[in-house]
Amino acid sequence: MKPGSKSSFLDKVLGRIGRLDAQGLQTVVQRLAQERTFLETLFNTIEDGVLVVDESGKIVYLNQPVTRLLGLRPEDVEGQPITRYLPHLDWDHLAKLDRRGGEGVVRHEFEVTYPQPRFLRLYAAPLDGRAAGSSGVALILHDATEARQQTSEAVETERVHALTLLAASVAHELGNPLNALHIHLQLMERELKKLRRAATEDPGEVAARADKLDEFLGVARGEITRLDYIITEFLSAMRPTPPRFQQASLNDVVREALALLQPELDNRKLVVKERLARDLPQARIDPAQMKQVLLNLLKNAMQATAKGGSVSLATGATPDDVWISVADSGSGIPADELNRIFEPFYTTKQKGTGLGLMIVQRILRAHGGRVELESRVGKGTTFRLWLPLRERQPRLLTVPSA
Repeated sequence: MKPGSKSSFLDKVLGRIGRLDAQGLQTVVQRLAQERTFLETLFNTIEDGVLVVDESGKIVYLNQPVTRLLGLRPEDVEGQPITRYLPHLDWDHLAKLDRRGGEGVVRHEFEVTYPQPRFLRLYAAPLDGRAAGSSGVALILHDATEARQQTSEAVETERVHALTLLAASVAHELGNPLNALHIHLQLMERELKKLRRAATEDPGEVAARADKLDEFLGVARGEITRLDYIITEFLSAMRPTPPRFQQASLNDVVREALALLQPELDNRKLVVKERLARDLPQARIDPAQMKQVLLNLLKNAMQATAKGGSVSLATGATPDDVWISVADSGSGIPADELNRIFEPFYTTKQKGTGLGLMIVQRILRAHGGRVELESRVGKGTTFRLWLPLRERQPRLLTVPSA
């Protein structure tokens, strides 16, 4: 059946349900029961957990893998609020996504310790797709414990093979700016010779030669900045350092990061929108590493946004966490790329290293935090970073007694 078509059994029946007799209604019920049995068999066969939550945030369906992943049983949890079992889930945000309509997917990672320690990846999308209004949300839970371990091992392997990667990837990346620097330094040398001659033969030509020198110097400075960025990215990926925790304010980190990137934001004619919470509590963070996180996310947002677009930053707090979001009005990330954007060396940008988001995720994990990602194609992307106000203690999910 093609997406959007009206050829399913249920669609056909709804158009003439008022004209059905008792036998016809019985046939419809039997067919619906068969379809439900088929769907339940399908959902219980797959490895991922499936939860359906109604518009008020209460669980109306869960498949058998949810029992394995979260230790929940249908008879105990149906009709209960989802936030009781997934306390870090931002239900208010999901409800707004449901009411708003349009294409939208939320990606969320979290850890559970019951019934056994696992690292889960959650994808959430409205049940009614693009339609506006509330009809509930489908939550897909994927056990990424093994994948996370493999990713950590892969990162370690990449560090061991750093010299090979530098010889292959970095040498290519460094070649272009180095070549440009070489050429422009030669041009500057020639211009200086002409400038010396002009100073004695034709003083009126000195200003023109000086302007050309300024232009060449500007190109050289830009290439040096590019070289510094490439080297910094690779060194950060290969030589991670443990956080140096201290009590600090995320608002201060935001302001410092914006100050560093303000000239580039102005050059791209991007509007910066700030909604920094007043009296934001201080958190246990490494300010230097968190500034690196923000610089990476802001650079991504700037590159994804056309001139005249906007980049938004906001901060806030809950009783247990502080958070910061970086949003852009760019083209968004297609759903088929959401799974890969945190992979090492995966990038959609011509000049990207593919390491920025991997570094972001690693720093957040070292802080005991997590990253949420929401993206709508054609509308933009939002990264929200959650950081604990105090060192996280092991927390078990509660299951009501029978």
